[in-house]
Amino acid sequence: MSISVQNISKSYGPVQAVKAVSFEVLEGEIFGLIGPDGAGKTTLFRILASLLLPDAGQARVDGLDVVQDYKALRRRIGYMPGRFSLYQDLSVEENLGFFANVFGAHIRDNYDLIRDIYVQLEPFSDRRAGALSGGMKQKLALCCALIHRPRVLFLDEPGTGVDPVSRKEFWDMLRRLRASGITILVSTAYMDEAALCDRVALIQKGEILAIDTPRGLTAAYRHPLFAVRSDDMYRLIRDLRDLTPDADCYAFGEYAHLVVPGGGSPSAAILQYLEARGHTGVELLPVQATVEDSFIDLMKNGVWTT
Repeated sequence: MSISVQNISKSYGPVQAVKAVSFEVLEGEIFGLIGPDGAGKTTLFRILASLLLPDAGQARVDGLDVVQDYKALRRRIGYMPGRFSLYQDLSVEENLGFFANVFGAHIRDNYDLIRDIYVQLEPFSDRRAGALSGGMKQKLALCCALIHRPRVLFLDEPGTGVDPVSRKEFWDMLRRLRASGITILVSTAYMDEAALCDRVALIQKGEILAIDTPRGLTAAYRHPLFAVRSDDMYRLIRDLRDLTPDADCYAFGEYAHLVVPGGGSPSAAILQYLEARGHTGVELLPVQATVEDSFIDLMKNGVWTT
């Protein structure tokens, strides 16, 4: 077991950020902590990186206790915080050299681990880190987190503020790193990134709602689900919420997703209902649930319902 978290809790004054959280991450796994801002993800990351003391519970990373063995632990982990935290006045090359020296490592010894990433940065090696684009800052931060060849890598919302192309490239890099045996714990508020993890924990208000593979989460979703749109999306969502007493509808890209618990209201009945309310340009399609649909259902119901 690479990471073991047992009943970890943390409060900031009257606000409880993390509530008796428990989960385990296997060696060589990409494990995602998925949830919105304020869910407790960053607090958990800081505890696991030995930067913050928990109020209760225990956690071990690579066999080391995050409180008792913090000095040894810090040499075995790489940590990339949500905000860009490198020295913005130093160049790309200077930042990388600095972090290698901090860990008593040499760039040449571990260059094979960062080669695929750093090759994109080499044309800008003399540029100050603060002058890099968002995607390049992300790549530099990852290189600095890897230069001492950690066994466990913590990535706190690495895709925030980065364009979609750079996010895709970043996840391609993570898959290559996993192949080298590094365990990766990544947090994100982007539900589409959950599908790229081996397993995920859905977290909301400091509590774990579910832990499973992305496919397992979506397979557990048992409600009839439809993608709907019309010429008046705002009124469409409002009207569909009144379809049945337990119906739910929410925006989902260009469509709205309609949840009909209990299997009621087949397509023909829904179309008839919308026509009676004067909707035009209606499109109605049955769809498979995504991780985001599963997360919304768990937030509202707490447990799976049928």
